[in-house]
Amino acid sequence: MSPTARFRALPLRSRLALLVTVAVALAVAAVACVSWFMVRTQLNDQLNSSLRSTNARAQASQTLNTIRCQDKVPGPFENNLSAQVQIVLPTGGRCWVDGKNTLPVTDYDLEVAKGLRGAVLYDGKTTDGTPVRVYTQPVELSAGPSVQNAAISVAKPLSDITEPLSTLAWVLLFVSGVGILGAGVAGLWVARTGLRPVDELTGAVEHIARTEDLTVRIPDEGDDEIARLSRSFNSMTAALASSQERQAQLIADAGHELRTPLTSLRTNIELLARSEETGRAIPPEDRKELLASVKAQMTELASLIGDLQELSRPDAAAPGPLGVVALHEIAGAALSRARLRGPELAFDSDLAPWYVRGEAAALERAVVNVLDNAVKFSPPGSTVTVSLRAGELTVRDRGPGIPAEDLPHVFERFWRSPSARALPGSGLGLSIVARTVQRAGGTAALRAPADGGPGTEAVLSIPGAPAPPPAQAQAQPSVVPDQ
Repeated sequence: MSPTARFRALPLRSRLALLVTVAVALAVAAVACVSWFMVRTQLNDQLNSSLRSTNARAQASQTLNTIRCQDKVPGPFENNLSAQVQIVLPTGGRCWVDGKNTLPVTDYDLEVAKGLRGAVLYDGKTTDGTPVRVYTQPVELSAGPSVQNAAISVAKPLSDITEPLSTLAWVLLFVSGVGILGAGVAGLWVARTGLRPVDELTGAVEHIARTEDLTVRIPDEGDDEIARLSRSFNSMTAALASSQERQAQLIADAGHELRTPLTSLRTNIELLARSEETGRAIPPEDRKELLASVKAQMTELASLIGDLQELSRPDAAAPGPLGVVALHEIAGAALSRARLRGPELAFDSDLAPWYVRGEAAALERAVVNVLDNAVKFSPPGSTVTVSLRAGELTVRDRGPGIPAEDLPHVFERFWRSPSARALPGSGLGLSIVARTVQRAGGTAALRAPADGGPGTEAVLSIPGAPAPPPAQAQAQPSVVPDQ
């Protein structure tokens, strides 16, 4: 397994703590390295300044003007244990002026002694191998009436730098280790504290998965990302609980609505079956009524099942392809079907051309449902008025009307007004109407007539769409004209 895969396999809390520790470790290491190099540079600069500021040339010249160059010349540098001083002659010889050990004569020293270059700084070693920093500068020695070029080298041990740097390195290493360890502990604490809401969310999800209890809520104090996640989760569980409740209510209402026609259908079929089993014939008129009742109940069951299938389809799943359709032609076709269902009624229609974007079959079914309600509640010999103006389809009947307190409930599933419970129907028609119109971008409403007369007005408002080209308009199915 690769390191990346191993890292991803760790728990989120461990990954966060590890990332915090690594980040702090890198930061501490960078600071420690920068500090160490800065101190080393500063110590080197101080050592170089100390070598340059040594007045060795003047003191050595004054000493050697009166004393012949020997292996060691006691002078002003005597007992100066922190420095080595010697004179380098152009011939390669040397005079040991002060210090515990002599310095090897290098090419740098000879070039300075011969006057080929100026003062020079370099790292070297004494004859016993002690690392030193050497500063060689030119000097003039008086030998009688003549002046001789030479060089004087001053050296100080590099231990003045290496020992403090070594001590500093150990101190930085100790402080870095403590800092990294503290960062690991702090990272673990921060990860545990910061992920506590996530743990609560995880616990809630596991509880819901185990018990299917959608009433669980997570505290969502604050405005940070975790609080927003908690609020989103609470909204999701509330929506799921509401959906579950609506589903249970739909099943209960559907079972209640199916029970009545099924009971009546079963009773009629049992009567017919008992007649065949006992040989006692049912009078022809009664048999005809029983068969007509069975047929009507079968039709009601088929319609109810179709309505349930329509309402069970998700809102995002349209029953057919959307396109630009002629609402006035759809209303005309629905009006022709309504005339067949209400031959004792008069229909007054005024349909102005209007095109909408939607699914033709679903829109026609919605208009048919509205017209069916108008036919159902209109007294014989009355008039049903249908008009379409500027995208507003209005259907008015002259029935008993709907009380104002019932209007907010008319589009609920299976809801039926007290006056309509004795009439055939399931209470799903207007729910399908509202759903279809909303899918087309419009609204559906029921209201009392503006003139204060009897009846109810159903208003479907659907936004318009550009009319199709003439060729497409001619290809649309024709509508049965009003009669």
